[in-house]
Amino acid sequence: MNGSTHAALMDRTYRHQRRIYDLTRAWFLLGRDHLIADLNIPAGGNVLEVACGTGRNLDHIARCYPGCNLYGLDISEQMLESARAKLGTRAVLVQGDACGFDAQEAFGVAKFDRIVLSYSLSMIPDWRAALIEAMRHLAPGGSLHIVDFGVQDRLPHCFRAILNNWLARFHVLPRRELPAELTTLTHRNSMKLDLQHLFRSYVQYAVMRSI
Repeated sequence: MNGSTHAALMDRTYRHQRRIYDLTRAWFLLGRDHLIADLNIPAGGNVLEVACGTGRNLDHIARCYPGCNLYGLDISEQMLESARAKLGTRAVLVQGDACGFDAQEAFGVAKFDRIVLSYSLSMIPDWRAALIEAMRHLAPGGSLHIVDFGVQDRLPHCFRAILNNWLARFHVLPRRELPAELTTLTHRNSMKLDLQHLFRSYVQYAVMRSI
């Protein structure tokens, strides 16, 4: 699926859902506040959320880390409409493809101290390309923070079946290969990986740090 096709799909999916997205997702997009609390953004640091959606995370980051510079990228203009209404001038928001974007051209900033991927890799068809693209925009000494649906191996089978059938309705596919891919990428790029499986493997949370 190319970028324009995926953008059209996301716009159709969230054209109306975006209005109730934050309220309806709060109960099952677990681990997002854990990620935000762990960011430890340096004073005046640049933070990019790839696939920022409605801007919920950026809004919380702005409240937790006053003075940081916030940037958001999303493929869906529909979602960005909600994000712009929520964030106003507190963040620079741009429509773009997570699998290939020019941050310098889009934001006037080439590298970021913190990059966030929150429940986005499970929605991006070429999620490996999105990972590599995010790493490409990481500043020296920076860190990439990822939270998404987990491997689910400690969840009851019935619950897993219901969950995954429901997620498929919104074109969401948990990336059970993510831990292995992150391990390969950190070794290849001489980075440090902190990987945790939270809530009985419902959530996988990872931080890749430059060393």
